[in-house]
Amino acid sequence: MTKIAVVLFNLGGPDSLDSVRPFLRNLFGDRAIIGLPALIRLPLAWYIAKTRNPISSEMYERIGGKSPIVEETRAQANALEAALKSHGHDAKCFIAMRYWHPFTDGAVAAVKAWKPEQIVLLPLYPQFSTTTTRSSLQEWQRAARKAKLTIPAHGVCCYPDEPGFVTALSNRVKDALAKTKPGVSYRILFSAHGLPKRTVVKGDPYPSHMEKTVHAVAEKILSPQNFTDWLVCYQSRVGRLEWIGPETEAEVHRAGVDGKGLIVVPVAFVSEHSETLFELDLQYGELATKLKLPDYIRAPTVRVDGDFIEGLAKMTLKALGTNALVNCDAGRICAAGKICMHGEMINA
Repeated sequence: MTKIAVVLFNLGGPDSLDSVRPFLRNLFGDRAIIGLPALIRLPLAWYIAKTRNPISSEMYERIGGKSPIVEETRAQANALEAALKSHGHDAKCFIAMRYWHPFTDGAVAAVKAWKPEQIVLLPLYPQFSTTTTRSSLQEWQRAARKAKLTIPAHGVCCYPDEPGFVTALSNRVKDALAKTKPGVSYRILFSAHGLPKRTVVKGDPYPSHMEKTVHAVAEKILSPQNFTDWLVCYQSRVGRLEWIGPETEAEVHRAGVDGKGLIVVPVAFVSEHSETLFELDLQYGELATKLKLPDYIRAPTVRVDGDFIEGLAKMTLKALGTNALVNCDAGRICAAGKICMHGEMINA
């Protein structure tokens, strides 16, 4: 029985209203988010955190005073441990959040203390982005070098159309469709966190991965029902830069003009947090009411869905077979010229 430490990566979130500002400072201080020299980036992050703190604190106050992402991730960690043990492995899952507790340095220390035979690094971002997956994996490499952690590490790059994830997401769509009202014409919005357009122009494959996910779901659940009114859109825009689109908020407005009911499906998030509980449920839900949409249904995230967790277990076991980062396909899934970490060595 192999003793495996699995490290689950996510962005994290404030665990109290007092931690909103330092969380924002950590977020905007990441070079993957703001690509400026530290001399400029860090003071700018301090300024952004100060100015956004009142708005963000009010948002978190409306969803219970904190982000639930750590509790959600712990539940996923427990479910994944059970799945891996059913495959015959002595597995323990550790959590490494990028911008708030539990931080990556703490995860490295905990893994080192547990003394596993092998480590698997598993981002909870199905679609690769330099702002999420690469940033988290690079932070792990930094912390592991600092702690002189030399246990063999393996890793997952991305899994946008992994069958278990697609099945779990498809079932969320299926359940939402079962709640529709007779006589209402619906449109499905697959909503994902947005990115500045310049990040994508530099080669970030995130939008193409998003299309992979949504097309896989559409093929599995929508095409058989001849449901064609769906699209991918993006939320959570901040700042003055041009972001990829279309914007989720704009699509809610368009649905109002078209007299459509909406089914909104979080497609980049695997757990509930501020962008689902506040933006999708409260902000856009209230907008839908104001615009008098005939219906507004928000599908939940995959969370601890059995198919999703089994998919994570399969990706973990696949990663054990190589020292290079793996994805859900046999080879590279990004177009030529795109930034990707597939094939890179973890221990480099």
